[in-house]
Amino acid sequence: MLDYPLIEKKLENALGSAKVSTMKQDLEASSHDTWPLMTKLNLLDKHPNMADIVVKAQSDDDICQVLALANEDKVPVTVRALASSVTGQPLPTKGGIVLDISGIPSEFSLNEENMTVTATCSQNGGDLEDLLQKQGWTLGHSPQSLYRSTVGGWLATLATGQFSSLYGGIEDLVVGYEVILATGEKMSLKANPRAAMGPDLRQIFLGSEGTLGVITSVTLKVFPQMEAEAFMTYAIPTVKDGLALMREITASNLKPFLVRFYDTEEAKHAMQDKSFDSPVLFLGSRGLSTMVDAEQSVLHQLAEKHGGKAIGPEGTLGWMERRFDFSTVENLLATKGGFGETIEIAHNWDSIHPLWADLKQALSPLANEVISHFSHIYNQGTSMYVILLGQEADNEAAVARLEEIWKTTMEVCIKHGAELSHHHGGGLARSPYSRRSIGEAHLILRKLKAALDPNAILNPGKLGLD
Repeated sequence: MLDYPLIEKKLENALGSAKVSTMKQDLEASSHDTWPLMTKLNLLDKHPNMADIVVKAQSDDDICQVLALANEDKVPVTVRALASSVTGQPLPTKGGIVLDISGIPSEFSLNEENMTVTATCSQNGGDLEDLLQKQGWTLGHSPQSLYRSTVGGWLATLATGQFSSLYGGIEDLVVGYEVILATGEKMSLKANPRAAMGPDLRQIFLGSEGTLGVITSVTLKVFPQMEAEAFMTYAIPTVKDGLALMREITASNLKPFLVRFYDTEEAKHAMQDKSFDSPVLFLGSRGLSTMVDAEQSVLHQLAEKHGGKAIGPEGTLGWMERRFDFSTVENLLATKGGFGETIEIAHNWDSIHPLWADLKQALSPLANEVISHFSHIYNQGTSMYVILLGQEADNEAAVARLEEIWKTTMEVCIKHGAELSHHHGGGLARSPYSRRSIGEAHLILRKLKAALDPNAILNPGKLGLD
């Protein structure tokens, strides 16, 4: 049994009392993230994932001292920043300490010669992008949560952005980073610009969700802002046609920065037109003017080949203006009994359409609307989002329905051999399915955990790790 009053006193002696809190409002605030299930529980004044102590770190030294004390007493530590996670990643499962790193001063430095930027883990992504754009650069990384997330969180959750078909995911954009291990050692992992001196150790902590170490500083690629952009919207006959078109785009080695394909049900939302009656594809090109013109010409030919009809750029441009808008789901969650959920998964080209069809069938009884879109394309396949919008009698029933939605979706995906997450990560939502999803390779994750976190203090209960 841990003596939390004594642990609190030790932390206050090491850090100062201003950085350590056991106040009810701080404990409750750190027990929720942006996961819709947690939003509804919060409205019910239920806080199942409470810490015993919240520490508001302001430096790397604070992190090291917290980890040293936690190891001494074997206290669980869950790292938290802006908590934009939609799967419960920064929520404690065994009490202990929530280590809030959002208060570490944000700093960044731009190296224009090497085309990199180095930023503290707490740096808000949207703020950084805005500052870079003023100097003629872009990260190329634009998740919907850009202004709600930190650069450290991007690495910890293996994030990707809406323009990944050109720039790639965070694994493609990271040059190096610094991490503090559970045992307190500070490590710098880098490549200048590529290294073949053994395994690429940078990959170990990407997507580890705070279970293996605390990322404190990140170096990312930056790109010069391009001189031209062009957009077009295409009405597509069927979902199969749209998927075949997306596959041919990537097989042709084209690199439009925007590729988003909506089934008919979500097209009504994407086009903001309830009468819209077909799937719709948004395409955008970015680069030198001659390259943009050439790419748009080829994309148009491919779209027509698959039955697509150009209907002007307005639909796509409208989405570009709204691309950081969460209001549809958030407004529904704020109503009594209202629920909304977004679950992203991924599969290969030969399996994604049957997966889409089975998920639509399995989930349709569980919500008023079940809508889908596809984006983040690769030579082998694509991600798929399933969005559910509905209404129950009260918030208790909405919580039960959200739990049923997650269980149904995960079981269908496992049956199809799909990836259970494309970029939102595991968190609490997917942890019960982690071992089935990762399979025998989960042994490697467990061995890494044992080696890097021998007392198992970091973020227990995530990725199938106890």
